[in-house]
This record gives sequence, structure tokens and C-alpha cells, in this order.
Amino acid sequence: MITCEGLVKIYKSDDLEVVALQGLNLHVREGEMMAIIGNSGSGKSTLLNILGGLDRPSAGQVSVGPWDLLKITDEQLVAYKRDTVGFIWQSNARNLLPYLSAIENVEMPMMLSSKLDRAYAKQLLEWVGLKERMYNKLHQLSGGEQQRVAIAISLANRPKLLLADEPTGSVDTRTSDLIMDIFRRLNREIGITIVIVTHDLSLAGKVDRVVAIRDGLTSTEFIKRNPNLDDQHQIGDQSKLGGVQSVHEEYVVVDRVGRLQIPKAYLSALQITDKASMEFDGERIIISPPKSLEG
Repeated sequence: MITCEGLVKIYKSDDLEVVALQGLNLHVREGEMMAIIGNSGSGKSTLLNILGGLDRPSAGQVSVGPWDLLKITDEQLVAYKRDTVGFIWQSNARNLLPYLSAIENVEMPMMLSSKLDRAYAKQLLEWVGLKERMYNKLHQLSGGEQQRVAIAISLANRPKLLLADEPTGSVDTRTSDLIMDIFRRLNREIGITIVIVTHDLSLAGKVDRVVAIRDGLTSTEFIKRNPNLDDQHQIGDQSKLGGVQSVHEEYVVVDRVGRLQIPKAYLSALQITDKASMEFDGERIIISPPKSLEG
């Protein structure tokens, strides 16, 4: 569904250049539900904006399904954003029109693409648990209910890919769990590919694969040891990376030319700064602090 090879994004302002993505590689299978994590400024939101057609890449390769997002025309980009990808933001204000009811909000993207389907709009609101609230105005809905309306809106035109940027960042834990359950059910029942950007590691622990981004590059992947593990028992320590590691196997990502990013914690423990010694013993690659050049 998603292929990124050597993806680069450079922002220019006057004499200043900021490299947000520095040759990122990422592959997401069709029907997968995965998460992208990273610190502020790591490039994860930039990546999501490119995949959502909200920003243009500077170089490299990036495709979603049949769409080449590096070469796509403005006219094609409109069709891509309307029909292929659904987007959910953390802020409800970016998803919703406050003077409309829940169902009118869901119908709006259908009307803009001349595909109004009221029965499907009602079905979407039922899927997200708002059957009894669909005719309420937004001010009559809680923040969590508004975010569930936003999920229904993102699915209005039957996209193949759903992108969610911190979708539970403004709701409580109970509502967060409910939203993740909705994502999981949609992923299983209609097969939609879901990519979630989050800094919440307890949320990341509820998907099958987590990709960590650091300094504009993919650095580490966490793949669930037992995909059949019940969601309720997936999280250990929800406040630390251990919450992901308790149910996921950690892998360092190696790109096509053999580069890899070693976690900073490992380098710090070995007091490695800018150089390291590397040995191959026939079975393992051993990385250690530089050997002394004296004597």
C-alpha cells in the first residue's frame, strides 16, 4: 500500500533550510494497522502530511497504491485526497463543521464528490457507536464523541488508507481505548490500511508493528511477537518504551546501502560518540568502542 524509498523533504524559508526527512525508507502492506512513533521534530508528522497529499516531497520515491506522490499533478492530487486517503487530526476543529449535525458532517465529503449515500453515512455513525447521537449538533457531543464523528467522516468516501495524527491526544484513557477498538474493528472487517502517528507508547503497543523515526530516518521497528495476543493484555508499563517491548520484538532497520541507526541508549552505554569498532565473527556483528590507537 505504501512505499517510501530515500524520501526527502526540505523546507526553505529565506536563507534557512530545514531537512525534515533525510532519505526515509518505509513499506506498509495493504490491510496493515501500524503506528509511527518519534520525538517532536523527528519527521513523523511531515511523513504523514506527504502520505495524505497535504505536502509535496522534495526527492526520493513515495507511492500509495497506484499513486506516485512525487509526480502526481494538482488535479490528480485532488482525486487522491478525495477517494484514496482518509485523514484524522488530533484537533477536532480541523475535522468538523460545528454548525452541522453529526450526520451532516459525515455527508459533507460525499456531497463534495457527488456520491451522497445517506444509508452509508448512518452505517458509519453506527460503527463508531453514535447511532443515537447522529442528529445532534456538535456542541451537544463530548470531545470523544466528536472524535468518533471525525473517524466516520474520514471513511465517508470509502478510502483505501486511513491516516491518523495523534487521534487520541485530546481524549481520556477510556475514550482512547474505545477509539483504538474502533480502528481495530474497521481494520479487520473492511480491510482498510491504518497508519497512526503517536507519541503515546501505550497506543503503539496495540498495533502489530511500530516504526520509530529519528532525525528524519526510520531507525527501529517493533513487531508483535504474538499477533493473536488479546488487545487487553498487550501493554506492560504504559509510560515507557517497555510498554511496546513487552509484546514486540525490536529490530534495527538497515537501508539498501547497509546503513543502520543504533539506538542512542546503546551508544551512550558504550560511550560511543562519533566512531565505533566493528567486527564480524562469522555469526554476529560486534560493535564496540574504538580500540586505542596508541602503542
